[in-house]
Amino acid sequence: MRRRSALALLGLAALAACTTSAPQVGPDGRPLPKVYKIRPADTDKIYFNLLDSVNTLRQARGLTPLAYNAELNAAASTHARDMSIQNRPWHFGSDGSSPLDRVRRVGYRGSLAGELISETYETELETLSAWMAQPDTRGVILDPNANQLGFSWWQEENGKIWWTLVTGSSFGSSPANYTPNVQPVIDPSQRL
Repeated sequence: MRRRSALALLGLAALAACTTSAPQVGPDGRPLPKVYKIRPADTDKIYFNLLDSVNTLRQARGLTPLAYNAELNAAASTHARDMSIQNRPWHFGSDGSSPLDRVRRVGYRGSLAGELISETYETELETLSAWMAQPDTRGVILDPNANQLGFSWWQEENGKIWWTLVTGSSFGSSPANYTPNVQPVIDPSQRL
């Protein structure tokens, strides 16, 4: 009899292991979103996805594509981290710097077209979609005078992401395609 009981318990335990756990729900009864954790290996994919999506949106409207610019990437990276330190999404740095100050500080010689920021747990494409849903932020992405882009982020240990996108216009001809050389800073605790 003990043997049957032990086998029955073992069988129940095996069946319990096969079930899926119910998704966690918030106070409103809706499933909680999964945290989008960015790993160092994801960096190139994120840069490509964002640039490709922005250029698809621009080309659908007959606008020239954007190319990454090292100085604009540096300005975006600095500001993404700084917003996290300040714990607020806004366009001014902890030192009082404006977007124009930051692009000048990194040596950008073109003209600043605009800066977009976001504090979120969402992916880069979900964030781009939110920017496209608002006329003012959509205008920065679809600015016909822009031909360069800077993009970066800072992710906190809890998963919160501070995104920064900067657009600009170079003087003279369009820049050659450029692969970003400024990497976003990732909390050391997230390193694999």
